[in-house]
Amino acid sequence: MSAGAAPEQDTVDWLGRPVSCGDCPHDEIRHEGRCDLGRVCVRDRRSKRIGNFFAANPDLATRYLDHPYFEVRVLAARHASVFALTPLLTDPEPDVRAMAAYRLPIARILPLQHDPDRKVRAVVAQRVEGATLVAMFGDEDYLVRILAVRRAPPDALPIAMSDPDPQVRCEVVQRIGEEFLPAMAVDDNPLVRLAVAERLPSAQLLALAADPDLRVRYVVAERGETAALVKLIDDPDPEVQAKARARWADLSIGKTPA
Repeated sequence: MSAGAAPEQDTVDWLGRPVSCGDCPHDEIRHEGRCDLGRVCVRDRRSKRIGNFFAANPDLATRYLDHPYFEVRVLAARHASVFALTPLLTDPEPDVRAMAAYRLPIARILPLQHDPDRKVRAVVAQRVEGATLVAMFGDEDYLVRILAVRRAPPDALPIAMSDPDPQVRCEVVQRIGEEFLPAMAVDDNPLVRLAVAERLPSAQLLALAADPDLRVRYVVAERGETAALVKLIDDPDPEVQAKARARWADLSIGKTPA
């Protein structure tokens, strides 16, 4: 082991057994500096050391795709030939399936849109297109739906306007056509309405001037036109009122009411 490497007791495999170079099958590459106990080692339990090994020896990755330790399979899959990855689509470990989904051609990963683990479906949502991506608007996990909404064509987003999770609806607001924003201005969640207020054309903000949430009214005061400002210059919230009056003055609409 080279100077500065980890202590001997720290070099153990995934079962907690000590690792040594004496019985290593890669003795030949150790002399070439492509493995180093405690730093670059496929038999170590630490993912960084395993990853270092495959980064230095990508040609050896394929032979480790069926290793019993899932971290080895994940990191091997990152470097192995893509032609060897198809069997990993049914690997029992979701991290392995996710890596396969990340690297395989899109046509090969379509069955994983129904994977039981959300991290796998999340990778799929970041890669598929068209009808397959839109179908993922119906995923049971809101994070997967967010990823799908972020990538789907804007003209498909009205399907997700009534998503049960407000975080998804906020993402919809960011990308949907302006003609749909008025319908989302009556959303029951204030964060969704706030997102609408930040995108809605200023001439249409009057509808939100009486919003029960002061954050929404503040944005209306920042962006609204004359009719909206008139509604807010005596707002019960002092910050909203101050912003509305300042805008009134800046726009030279008239003298700020006393």
